[in-house]
Amino acid sequence: MKKLILSFCLLFVAATATNTLSAQIEKGAKIEFSKLSHDYGSIKYDADPYCTFEFKNTGNEPLIISNAKGSCGCTVPEWSKEPIAPGATGSIRVKYDTKRPGPINKSITIDSNAINEPMKVLKIVGEVGAAPESVSPVNNSGAPIGNQ
Repeated sequence: MKKLILSFCLLFVAATATNTLSAQIEKGAKIEFSKLSHDYGSIKYDADPYCTFEFKNTGNEPLIISNAKGSCGCTVPEWSKEPIAPGATGSIRVKYDTKRPGPINKSITIDSNAINEPMKVLKIVGEVGAAPESVSPVNNSGAPIGNQ
């Protein structure tokens, strides 16, 4: 009988220690994005260059985004430097240079204090159409310059 009581006591202590450890591990900021990729689709040359990635702090401590960096100079993220409170939402606004015709396949790397994903990679994809053809300059008579 003493062994049975001792076994139950040890089991209770082990379960309590596990719950305490789990609670300590779960303490911190957590970041959850509503989407991980943005598809511009087929867009015109020099079209609206912005897209937004929204996120929520699902943790129990303030979330701080320490850095957001595009994979090249044509992809520029903007974000709030203020801590995001537990339960609050925030966003990362990304500007892509739409004066670059051709396919878009870029990434944005987010660094934060989130315990679930301290580094997160977001993607933008799509295709920018060709630049408009330049119009030949005309002289005052209406004839193209150089064809006189």
